[in-house]
Amino acid sequence: MHKPTRLHLLRHGQVEGFAQKRYNGQADVPLTSLGQRQSAALADRFQGMELAGIYSSDLSRCRTAAEQIAQRHQAEPLYRQQLRELDIGSWEGQTWQQLQQQDPDLWQARLNDIVHVAPPGGESLLQLAERVRPAISAIVAAHPGDELVVVGHGGVNRVILLDAIGAPLKRLFHIEQDYACHNIIDYYPDGIAVVKQLNRPI
Repeated sequence: MHKPTRLHLLRHGQVEGFAQKRYNGQADVPLTSLGQRQSAALADRFQGMELAGIYSSDLSRCRTAAEQIAQRHQAEPLYRQQLRELDIGSWEGQTWQQLQQQDPDLWQARLNDIVHVAPPGGESLLQLAERVRPAISAIVAAHPGDELVVVGHGGVNRVILLDAIGAPLKRLFHIEQDYACHNIIDYYPDGIAVVKQLNRPI
């Protein structure tokens, strides 16, 4: 079997406001001091490893880890807007509790069909997947047999992992993605993807 392309898929570190369940979406939410330390620890994990590419969402909570990894490898990180978190529209910055009180019907409708129901002015999960999938395919195709890093978000990473194991998008929350976790996916030339590591903590 030909050598796979190995993708190290990371989630950004802890963000401000983490204690409350809220939708940050594409807001450029800053990292906490712990999140900063987690980013540095992720970068340390790749010390001495040969990386063919370092890719990231262009939001600062992901860029922090990507920049630190790239600095250790004397490389330039490549930012992709397509790897941004789900656009949550007018729900951005609001807590789950607030939304359940303010918009209970749409909240429930989205729980019933998270794949197709979008928040006001935002994306559905299917729309997120439709912009993430070609970005990941292009990244993997550009580096056959190499090792890569992608720094992403909880929702984005879950889509990538679900696709790798052939699970439907409706299983989104059957996969956990903790802050600063490390996943590994091997992509083979025949199209087979194998998840080698899932949600490894710092």
